[in-house]
Amino acid sequence: MKISRSTGYALVAVGYVAQYYREGAVLASRVSKQYNIPLEYLLKILQQLVRANVLRSKRGPRGGFFLAKPAENISLLEIIEAVDGPIFSQLQLAEQTNNEPFSLKMEKACRQASERVREIFAASKLSEMLSD
Repeated sequence: MKISRSTGYALVAVGYVAQYYREGAVLASRVSKQYNIPLEYLLKILQQLVRANVLRSKRGPRGGFFLAKPAENISLLEIIEAVDGPIFSQLQLAEQTNNEPFSLKMEKACRQASERVREIFAASKLSEMLSD
């Protein structure tokens, strides 16, 4: 499994918002500057997170980004899938090999691995990442 750069930026941005949102809205420019993420690129990622109900945004002078719900209710899976889409195995080895037994077993192993990764990310809450 490969986590995209966009997802890495999303994880960092949500972590930053979670750390500082109690002080008020977190500006995208602040996250961008802190972690050297291109601002326009970051804004697109943040909007994906807003659409997925991980973050919420507010326009105006006191605007910026907030968590859409408590950190203990946000999983890493939500953040990852907001940016990269669902994690699942797309292999079709059996079809490609006319259902050779080895390919069926390989597909099953890949499917199980994807499911396990999803379970791990789903169980990993943002709040756990913030605690010492």
